[in-house]
Amino acid sequence: MTNSLPETTLGIVGGGQLGRMLGEAASPLGVETVVLDPTPDCPAFPPAADQIEAAFDDQSAVQALAERVDALTLEIELADPESLESVAESTDTPVHPAPHDLRVTRDKLTEKETLDAAGIPVAPYRGVDSAAELESALAELGSPLMLKARTGGYDGRGNVVVDSVDAATAAFGSLSGLVAESLVDFERELSVIGVRGAGETAIYPVGENIHEEEILRETLVPARTTESRRERASEVARSVLSVFEGRGVFGIELFETSDGEILVNEIAPRPHNSGHYTIEGAVTSQFEQHVRAVLGLPLGSTALREPTAMANLLGDSGNSRPVSLLGVDDLLGMDGVHLHWYGKRDVRPLRKMGHVTVTGSDLAANHERVKAARETLRFGPADT
Repeated sequence: MTNSLPETTLGIVGGGQLGRMLGEAASPLGVETVVLDPTPDCPAFPPAADQIEAAFDDQSAVQALAERVDALTLEIELADPESLESVAESTDTPVHPAPHDLRVTRDKLTEKETLDAAGIPVAPYRGVDSAAELESALAELGSPLMLKARTGGYDGRGNVVVDSVDAATAAFGSLSGLVAESLVDFERELSVIGVRGAGETAIYPVGENIHEEEILRETLVPARTTESRRERASEVARSVLSVFEGRGVFGIELFETSDGEILVNEIAPRPHNSGHYTIEGAVTSQFEQHVRAVLGLPLGSTALREPTAMANLLGDSGNSRPVSLLGVDDLLGMDGVHLHWYGKRDVRPLRKMGHVTVTGSDLAANHERVKAARETLRFGPADT
């Protein structure tokens, strides 16, 4: 593949909102996208030019996608690294991030071990495959502790605070394939969007994440902490990038402890929810940056245009149902407010349906405005 444009096609395994925003960012560069996703008319289609309806681990479908694109990437960790590696070898289609990177991040124990071996700070942890190992972890790491499924978890799913074997068994059933971590006494949760390009790396400003029920509600940039702690978070993020092999955007979630230490929590080898602010808030969005990196193009500036607040629009507590979004006129009448609706037909509790962004010189004011803007929106019956 050459890095000349236009008439370049990028394949994306996954067709959710990240794929949608990747397609939107690729189009102005003259890059066409094709997505693979099992959901008919997934959120990424359109703006993707085409969709292959297949499971993320369907190797023949991934092969078919690779054969019609210039490079292959992913927007969901459910992509299968073995299938991606096999396809890369058989088609010579570049795959980024590398299958190695996905193997590291999709297994929370492997991720901790990889970071630990590289001298990157993480909370104390233990692998757990039995009741006896959990008992040992409770004794060594303290009780209660955080217990996580090694694979398959996201948005807080598969993460449970436990203080006994009985509590863990009730939550997970089988006590195998788990990782135990000390509970971190953190002052705030941070994240850094890092980028590995072709012979270059880049770091976005440090963001502050506000969670409820382990679901991201708001991101504020720059993070409301000291400059020295932001510098340390950026330094740790650059170290994290060094353990990976492929190109692309990496979402790096961090804890800032009460005594100022920065610990890595988890890493996503793709654009990240906490980086959505970059669409309006940064010179180059994380989505354009990912396209550039995967295709081997020069990276864009990661500079912050203005302090920015982002708020997720999440599904309500009602039953899963088709909906329309109400209150859009009121929101769009608010100065400096930007709406991103992901085009999902059905709402479910805590499902990410969209996000709202506000930029301006006063971060505290932006935070209040973005929360007020979100409150103007509500879900109504689907249009007939």
